[in-house]
Amino acid sequence: MKTSKQDEKRQVLFIQGGGASVHSEWDSKLVASLRRHLGSGHVVLYPRMPNEDNPEFASWGEAIAREVPGLNDGAILVGHSIGGTILVHTVTRQPRLLGGIAAVCLIAAPFVGDGGWRSDEFTPASDWAAPLSQTDVCLYQGDADETTPMTHLDLYTKAIPHARVRVLVGRDHQLNNDLHEVADDIRSAQTSSSPASA
Repeated sequence: MKTSKQDEKRQVLFIQGGGASVHSEWDSKLVASLRRHLGSGHVVLYPRMPNEDNPEFASWGEAIAREVPGLNDGAILVGHSIGGTILVHTVTRQPRLLGGIAAVCLIAAPFVGDGGWRSDEFTPASDWAAPLSQTDVCLYQGDADETTPMTHLDLYTKAIPHARVRVLVGRDHQLNNDLHEVADDIRSAQTSSSPASA
């Protein structure tokens, strides 16, 4: 059972990227930055994804679908790299998971679908992003990212027209381990699940 003190804090669920030791050695630095910039009014949850060095949509999607229903109303979902890709497709395939979610933030997430990368595990429908129409979405990518092509950000922008887009100059795939822009957007996100005006 959650304590009343915990309930007072806005929850942020951070889904890691894929790769050997990413949870402990790479994306832990992103989580540390987010916690530092958000301060004591937020709690950042950082579950380890199964078999992180070989991300699979099915197993990661199941793990995400177990985590999200336990979040408080007004929670924020954040996904980095392939974790962001799997996160956004998990919640759009199970729209009930978006109930009470204030915003979805994707950091350097590869785009799967027409124009992006192909997946042997799933093929998104042309209208896959429709369930996000009532949820704030923020997209982030550094222009020095050598892992996820910048063209993928354009594809997300077309799929999710109401998304806020942040192209961060000189930042790499890990955003140079600095998530202060993400923290700023989380603090300003609505507590309701309807999108904010631009």
